[in-house]
Amino acid sequence: MDITGFSSLISHSIERFWLNNHSTVLLKMYVVESKAGAIGCMLLALLFLGTWPAILTLLERRGRLPQHTYLDYSITNLLAAVLIALTFGQIGDGKPNTPNFITQLYQDNWPCVLFAMAGGVFLSLGNLATQYAWAFVGLSVTEVITSSITVVIGTTLNYFLDDRINKAEILFPGVACFLIAVLLGSAVHSSNGTDNKAKLSSYTDEKGAIEISESKNAYKYTDGNKDLEDGNVSVEKAEVGTADFLIELENKRAIKVFGKSTLIGLGITFFAGFCFSLFSPAFNLATNDQWDTMKEGVPHLVVYTAFFYFSVSCFTIAIILNIAFLYYPVLNLPRSSLKAYVNDWNGRNWALLAGLVCGFGNGLQFMGGQAAGYAAADAVQALPLVSTFWGILLFGEYRKSSKRTYILLVSMLLMFIVAVAILMASSGHRKT
Repeated sequence: MDITGFSSLISHSIERFWLNNHSTVLLKMYVVESKAGAIGCMLLALLFLGTWPAILTLLERRGRLPQHTYLDYSITNLLAAVLIALTFGQIGDGKPNTPNFITQLYQDNWPCVLFAMAGGVFLSLGNLATQYAWAFVGLSVTEVITSSITVVIGTTLNYFLDDRINKAEILFPGVACFLIAVLLGSAVHSSNGTDNKAKLSSYTDEKGAIEISESKNAYKYTDGNKDLEDGNVSVEKAEVGTADFLIELENKRAIKVFGKSTLIGLGITFFAGFCFSLFSPAFNLATNDQWDTMKEGVPHLVVYTAFFYFSVSCFTIAIILNIAFLYYPVLNLPRSSLKAYVNDWNGRNWALLAGLVCGFGNGLQFMGGQAAGYAAADAVQALPLVSTFWGILLFGEYRKSSKRTYILLVSMLLMFIVAVAILMASSGHRKT
């Protein structure tokens, strides 16, 4: 089947489903056009995109294989894109140059479709890499590094692709504030790492290796309350922030990190950040066709159609790679199988929820970016502000750390707040 036939097959299937279930709905589309609406979309996207990493981190710390988790996540992530396309893409007032979702599936718009699908590939690779980086580097610092790379590369590209509709005198000082927060985040990670080494010093042998078996509290089961990070069994938990807690966590988690070089995690993190920096500019090209790749008279892809194709490619790459990782795991993870994945219901509801949260977060980011400029929409890359909150609340990150670590942590969070405010203040308004 050629690419045109594949497009036709998708179009007929979706249209049949929609018309059978919504025959009385007018085929018109809702588009965010106001600056206030765009900022509202970006704020919701910031909350959603900062929350789903915490959910996947929780499952890894409970011991669920990341391959299983990401397969579940990918299913509902695609479902979110389909729901957005069949609702927001089909309701509200339409215009001649912004056809509805179903109509666009039939149009000869494949150059821009390919840009959208390329963006989905970049996002899928970035998300796949980060779920391994969280174990090595930690939730907060992983999000800080990947976001900084996205801001430096992605926001700059989007600024020029958007014909400089954002206020440069505000936008780039915002980028600078974000980079200052990144430096503070790196200092937090370094200081916290020093604190953890001090905590574990009594459990190390003469060569500096950590002797896990000496942990006094690891896996001491009682009839007490259920552990949030275990979910299934009652445990007498070690006090959060202590050496026993760190060793207990290592025993339970899926990805073992003790004794492994932090350069592995940092390498994965920088790769993820580079991928994240390219998916938003690719989506920008898909919806605005700045390089004039479409035939004359063919409307640009509306954000909902582009998001649908974007998510289809994101889903496809995720399924292919994670099925391969089931049988050929990386980083010394245990081998699994499709049968084992299907039968693994431990934490599946959380993984499915994470996919929906991320899917709607991405959709809201693109809706806001289409109205106010994708450079301003990259303010959602301040999501470490949200992720750090969840990291502290759920996982006890930085608990019992030094005064220096706490000062750096508060400084980082304050700088993130300033960066978000400045980047959103740079929002322009796209000419229609």
